[in-house]
Amino acid sequence: MRLQGKVALVTGGGSGIGAEISRSLAREGAKVAVADVADQNGERTANEIKQAGGDALFLHLDVTQEEQWKKAIAAVEQHYGKLNVLVNNAGISVRKLVENAELEDWHRIMEVNATGTWLGIKHAIPAMRRAGGGSIINMSSAHAIVGDVGHPAYFASKAGVRLLAKATAIQHAKDNIRCNSIHPGFVETPMTAAFHASGARQHREAKTPLGRLATPEDIAPGAVFLASDESRYMTGAELVIDGGVTAQ
Repeated sequence: MRLQGKVALVTGGGSGIGAEISRSLAREGAKVAVADVADQNGERTANEIKQAGGDALFLHLDVTQEEQWKKAIAAVEQHYGKLNVLVNNAGISVRKLVENAELEDWHRIMEVNATGTWLGIKHAIPAMRRAGGGSIINMSSAHAIVGDVGHPAYFASKAGVRLLAKATAIQHAKDNIRCNSIHPGFVETPMTAAFHASGARQHREAKTPLGRLATPEDIAPGAVFLASDESRYMTGAELVIDGGVTAQ
């Protein structure tokens, strides 16, 4: 198993892409701390991992709260003895055009998607130094690379996550800490289900050269790869898993 002996923390691990990443990391031998603000979802994912024979721990974590980050990292180190992998997956979206969005919408998206990712990196780095290195994975978006009509605040937050990964990679290469970003295209998740049901599915499928929406199972292998030693010479890179959206 590619991740045997590694300990991972996955934010937003209770559903969608985060849940599948958590399960996939565990299947490859990692011990996984599933973190989520939705306790029931996070506990369900952790229980699924344990029922499948894996090792998992649930942690309540609001990624916008620095004190909760401190407690989460401390809990992982206390329970498992170290932290090797951080997947900054937690995120939200508000689908409003620039002129229709409220200032509160902008602040909330930036707080969760960008600030939450920065706080995770900030507090994971000392733990990873103690572990001798590690891998940080920022969940970004294909629309951090190319623009589109839709929800520009979300795009801007994910572009910030992309550049934050590069800055972290350069600054902490000396610590043997790698940082990369994953850029999914259009994915079918609980967060996008209502939007796709409203009529957006056909439009998004038509914009994707492979002709279908991604599933969390399409994205999770990328996180497993970046968490593993197979990607040991990758840092500051963008792993695009988008069905061809950014190739156009």
